[in-house]
Amino acid sequence: MDVKICGITIPEQAVAIAHLGADYLGYICVESSPRFVTSQQVEIITSATQNYDINHVGVFLDAEIEYISTYSGKLNAVQLHGHESIEFCQKIRSEFAEIKLIKAFRVKNSQSIDQAILYSQYVDVLLLDAYDPKIAGGTGKTIDWEILKNFRPSCQWWLAGGLSEQNVKVAIAQLQPDGIDVSSGVEKAPGDKDINQVRNLLALAKSVINFDKSTVNYE
Repeated sequence: MDVKICGITIPEQAVAIAHLGADYLGYICVESSPRFVTSQQVEIITSATQNYDINHVGVFLDAEIEYISTYSGKLNAVQLHGHESIEFCQKIRSEFAEIKLIKAFRVKNSQSIDQAILYSQYVDVLLLDAYDPKIAGGTGKTIDWEILKNFRPSCQWWLAGGLSEQNVKVAIAQLQPDGIDVSSGVEKAPGDKDINQVRNLLALAKSVINFDKSTVNYE
């Protein structure tokens, strides 16, 4: 079970979260976001956490490859959170061969799931996030989990959207994703993480790794 804490902006918080055992730190590389960080800020954070075994993910929204390149040397993974085509994903795989490629989809209905499946052979991870007509991510909304309970793509998939210490155990138990992505659910304000909430969420998420799916009631 991979746990990604996204929307990191503060180096000291990144170190604390890495120390707590998160698997991925996520950086919003979208200038319109309140959690936006520059490539220089990412470099500072990755340097601060260099003694930890943790991965670094840059989140991009319909960005050009040239823009992604300004961050790529500091990242283990690239997350595409916009309307990027399969062809663009293939270009990213070719350009950044050593980087894990994550493609996010904002799930509005079952058709969103069908679209995500089309990408499964071209990316390493499918990330399913909640749909909002105005905000691309970090909305605090949850997906309708009912339409995800049989979601089993050929690649790994991560669950996002409104996850917090209040619901993360239920989400993992019901859906059994390969990972989770959490941002607003562990924040005091956009980009300012509550370390106690991160600690609690990580403990809860890791506690259900060996959950027996046969005990889940989907009713």
